[in-house]
Amino acid sequence: MDSGLIAAVRRFNRTVTQQVGALDDEYMAQGRPLGQARLLWEIGPAGAEVAALRARLGLDSGYLSRLLRALENDGLITVGPADHAGGDGRVRTAQLTDAGRAEWNQLDKRSDALAASILEPLTDHRRERLVAAMAEVERLLIGSMVVIEPCPPSDPRARGCLRAYARDIARRFDDGFDPALSNPVHDEALVPPNGVLLLATLNSEPVGCGAVKLHGDAPAEIKRVWVADAVRGLGVGRRLLGELERYAAEHGAAAVRLDTNRNLTEAIAMYRATGYREIEAYNTEHYAHHWFEKTLGQ
Repeated sequence: MDSGLIAAVRRFNRTVTQQVGALDDEYMAQGRPLGQARLLWEIGPAGAEVAALRARLGLDSGYLSRLLRALENDGLITVGPADHAGGDGRVRTAQLTDAGRAEWNQLDKRSDALAASILEPLTDHRRERLVAAMAEVERLLIGSMVVIEPCPPSDPRARGCLRAYARDIARRFDDGFDPALSNPVHDEALVPPNGVLLLATLNSEPVGCGAVKLHGDAPAEIKRVWVADAVRGLGVGRRLLGELERYAAEHGAAAVRLDTNRNLTEAIAMYRATGYREIEAYNTEHYAHHWFEKTLGQ
């Protein structure tokens, strides 16, 4: 990694933490540190499941418990079993008390005031530039927070992604999508040593998937690459594709192949931009119009 890039990120982090008051003992003069204030904000008037808070904020379970206990001791929240959990005490929710709602409202107002104080010294043009730059930084940071790792195809998160994949292509294909007409991809083909399914998650929530089937000395086959709308345009598709190619190469494949539908124009553009060349049909996939191959290790 370029040391200049590392230094630039560190400078940016120092500037932001100072500007937003992260170094202060009392965040926005609310009498509590940033961690507690942020957690209070995330709980919000609607309340939130503790597990969802942990995933959303990326907090260690022990640290989250200490933050929740501090807010409880101050009379700002209550933590108890979720009403919708059917008596399952393992599912807990945090709810604001009346005092918690009052402090949340104050935090909301002071957050607006802080944002205004950052923008106020700037001209209209520079405000627009700053806000546009912040939006771009936010999107890029979100992209960097996506985790890609192997996942059993039987995992409920993987199943959810594959269902979303099917719904997505059904909307985009000319005649919809009937799984019965498509070449099947069985679970056993997507577990080692036959292949792998990769799951992309953001704050522990699934946002994409992709799979590769190994065929011995023949080219490996990439299947079911899908990315949720929430993270499209953030490079997640390319990362999935690169990780699938890397897996195939590490397991002896000299090339990878894939087929795709003519309506998936963004996917076709990505394949061409990442070194895939169009080839003759190598299978009888009902919904395929294009077939691509890429030599690995070049």
